[in-house]
Amino acid sequence: MTTPTPTVSVSTPLALAIRTGVALLALSAFALSYDALRQMAAASHIHRLLTYAFPLVIDGFIAIGIGALLVLRSAPLKPRLYVSALVGIATITSIWANVLHAVRLNQQNPHGGLALDDITVGAISAIAPLALAGAVHLYLLVQRRPAHAEHRDEGRHITAATIPEGGVAVAAKEPPSDAHVAGESEKATEQVAQPEKAPVKRGDQRPMATWEEVVEIGRTAPLGRDGRVSRRHIETTIRDKGLRPGRRERLEKVKALLQAERDQSSTEVAG
Repeated sequence: MTTPTPTVSVSTPLALAIRTGVALLALSAFALSYDALRQMAAASHIHRLLTYAFPLVIDGFIAIGIGALLVLRSAPLKPRLYVSALVGIATITSIWANVLHAVRLNQQNPHGGLALDDITVGAISAIAPLALAGAVHLYLLVQRRPAHAEHRDEGRHITAATIPEGGVAVAAKEPPSDAHVAGESEKATEQVAQPEKAPVKRGDQRPMATWEEVVEIGRTAPLGRDGRVSRRHIETTIRDKGLRPGRRERLEKVKALLQAERDQSSTEVAG
């Protein structure tokens, strides 16, 4: 009996369902808080065409502030404290407005059915802004978490294992063919015939030429165009001697020194 190797895959329907549920929860909490805050804006004598903006300013600031806190979680302490203070003030303002709205309506309207005291009414009305802040925070956390599967060596194929009655897994094997045996023997012969390669040394291990050596070797280097000293010829000659020439600035100084010697010698000869 053969059992295939199980593969683990990460599915996204659960994460999608969580994000959808949290988004609906946030919209519901925003709608409840929106109704109370808009009535408070109307009671504050704000123009009726602009009362819709009052809930957006308060609750929208809470949502944006929570997102900013997640973005600034690795920032210094002062910016995070500042944003936290603004989010806290906006949340407290929203809760206070919702509680005040509920308490004042509870005091003014006659109780025809279930009567609740002011504390209970205020506590119930505070649920909406708190749920809104929590839902926004939860949604951003779920959205930021990567929902990718971990693919481990997809190109490798594991042979199915044979499970005998004793419960020990034994890999299924087939007898090797004659061609396979011949090929393996040829590979073994090639490996024995080929000597082991010496490890490759990284970097130039040759010694660095001193200043005096660079000058002396430079005097023996061939000249370049128009009979002038060539930095490249100096560098090549030094390397041919099994030494490292050093940096380009060093060779330029040697080139200038040797060219000055040649110019001086030419002047003396001409004189």
